Amino acid sequence: MSGSQDEIPPPPPPPSSSQTPTQQTPHTVSTIKLPILKKGEYDIWAMKMEHYLAHTDYPIWEVIQNGNGPVSITTDTQGQIKVLPPRTAEEILARERERKARTTLLMALPEDHLAKFHKMTDAKEMWDAIKSRFGGNDESKKMQKYILKQQFEGFSVSNSEGPS
Repeated sequence: MSGSQDEIPPPPPPPSSSQTPTQQTPHTVSTIKLPILKKGEYDIWAMKMEHYLAHTDYPIWEVIQNGNGPVSITTDTQGQIKVLPPRTAEEILARERERKARTTLLMALPEDHLAKFHKMTDAKEMWDAIKSRFGGNDESKKMQKYILKQQFEGFSVSNSEGPS
């Protein structure tokens, strides 16, 4: 053997008494990249987002799918609607999840579309608006295919552009 024991790396030091085993393990969720919506790829993006959110923070996905429950509101003396601050730990958690869900969806949108969605206060409403804006329905998809077919049929290559 040509190598000596000096070439073998030493074993890692034992954990200190102040660390628990869970603190030593890196959090692998941070290595997953947030899917960004691209034009014409809504269906793939929606599947990726569902899996991403279900894996990283399932309660956030539930907020997007099911809504977050009612928010306490009141009307002030001028007739303005005011959202009441959360009073219970459950209400605080629900607001936090809603905020996280909205932020995650906004981060997954192209920058040129942020203004259209950032004023929405409900993540479920935002998800539905993204779907209607980028996903389209079957009728609009049929129309898009028809238009593309018409454009293709109208396309021709002149002799000067084609192979000689």
